[in-house]
This record gives sequence, structure tokens and C-alpha cells, in this order.
Amino acid sequence: MAYDLEEQEQLDTLKAWWKQYGNLVTWLLIVVLSSYAAWTGWRNYQVGQSTQASQLYDELQKAIVAKDNAKVQRAATDLIEKFTRTSYAPMASLSAAKSAFDLNDLKTAKSQLHWVIDHSSVEEYKALARIRLAGIALDEKAYDEGLTLLAGEFPAEFAGNAFDRKADIYVAQNKLVEARAAYQSALEKIKDKNPGRKLIQIKLDAIGGVVENKVATNVGAK
Repeated sequence: MAYDLEEQEQLDTLKAWWKQYGNLVTWLLIVVLSSYAAWTGWRNYQVGQSTQASQLYDELQKAIVAKDNAKVQRAATDLIEKFTRTSYAPMASLSAAKSAFDLNDLKTAKSQLHWVIDHSSVEEYKALARIRLAGIALDEKAYDEGLTLLAGEFPAEFAGNAFDRKADIYVAQNKLVEARAAYQSALEKIKDKNPGRKLIQIKLDAIGGVVENKVATNVGAK
């Protein structure tokens, strides 16, 4: 009998507690479960997006091997429009730019590179796009535009390439003092084992090598 009374008291206490806090607990459970469901759904969505983007990027790479530029551009456009937030979008845009450039379609190449600069969240991709655009500007003799693209900071692994491209523009402008300083800065930034160092050294030697009291230059200078 004592057990039954104790059990009844516990039941009454539980009922009273539930009457006071039941709605709050219910809403908290709804919020927690809804949040979990939303997180799970978003994660599954992202996985699905990444998988589809990966498959489309594989198709783009096959098109590059087949030298089918039209297909490359279509695949890149699909990736950019449908999977903008994935890492495959800027990678596809960079690849499409190279494919167009190889066919001397500079308008398309520049458009793809500008998309990377404007939309990618990865600084390394942006840096590569800026350097490549500066190279096109050099070919088009748009020297000021090229120097503007090379202004500002670059990730460490691309700083040497930026100096190198900047020096090329200075050579084209016949600004050899500035070019020597930029080539020297490129050599200082690029690691010794980088095969590109030899070409930079050849270009530096071709314009007279390092001179005393060289003009200090940096990527951010105009």
C-alpha cells in the first residue's frame, strides 16, 4: 500500500510538472529536432551538389583532353550557374579560360578569369586568375591594366609569379631598371627548386642582370 501511495505521489508530481513545463519542453524538442533535420538535409544537399559538380567537372576535363572547346565552355557554364558555391566552379572557370586562350579566344578567356576574381572565395584561385589576366593584358599591350591586376598582396606561393609577370610588363615598356628589380624580387620569392627560377634568371641576365642601388619594387607598387 505504501508503495502505491508513493507511486501515486510521483505520478501527481509528474503531472503537475508537465502541466507547468510541458509546452516548453515540447517546443524545445520541436526546435532541436527541426534544427537537426535541417542540418541533415543541408548536409545531404551539399554532398549531392558536390557529387554532381564532380561528375560535371570530370566531363569538362575529358573535353579538354579531346580539345573540344565548345563542350569545355558549356560544362564550365553549367558548373558556374548550377554549382557556384562548390570549389569546382572556379576550377572549371580557370580550365575554360585556358582552353579559350589556347584558341586565341581572348574575350572568353578574360570573361572566365574575371568570374574567378569576382566570385571565388579561394585567394589562390583569385591570384592565379589575376596573373593570367595580366599576361593577356601584356599580350594586348594594355600595360597599365596589367600592372593594376598585379597590385596588392598575393598569397606567398604566387608572389614570385606576380613579380615575374610585372617584370615582363616593365620590359615591354622599356623600363629596364624597374624590370631588373622585379625579376630579382621574383627570384627572392620563388623557392630554389622551382624550375621557373632558371627562366627568370635568363630574363634578368638578358636585360643586364642585377645592378647596384636597384629600385625597390613590390607587387603593390604602381
